Amino acid sequence: MPTPETSGLLAEQLLRLTRRLHRAQKRHMEPLGITPAQSRLLRTVSHSDQPPRMADLAQRLEVVPRAVTTLVDALEAHGSVRRVPDPSNRRVVRIELTDTGRATLRALREARRAAAEDILAPLSDQQRDALGDLLDTLSGTPGHRC
Repeated sequence: MPTPETSGLLAEQLLRLTRRLHRAQKRHMEPLGITPAQSRLLRTVSHSDQPPRMADLAQRLEVVPRAVTTLVDALEAHGSVRRVPDPSNRRVVRIELTDTGRATLRALREARRAAAEDILAPLSDQQRDALGDLLDTLSGTPGHRC
């Protein structure tokens, strides 16, 4: 049976690894001119069936609406998203990706892969598979690795 000390050590290792991965991702994303928060918003918009409302984005990202406004403003200036009126209610504003936004998402996916490779480089294919299985178990989503 695991001891509290072992669990605490594992938690600390996971936190250190998460921080290291975030730093690596940020480093790889920097040339794209996109912050991690903007990246999350772009991914959220891209996974929506229809252009989401600002309030929907705030809820999905678990942030206050003002934070979404700031992110959308920056991404709109970058050319990655645009505000569009809802076809059934012109008072509602929806956010949709532009062609630049789709290209940015592809570049972001590559940056995330490169950052992961920085972290995973010391592992063999077999070790990566084992780690993936363990992470699937911990995340509660067995068999859902990309």
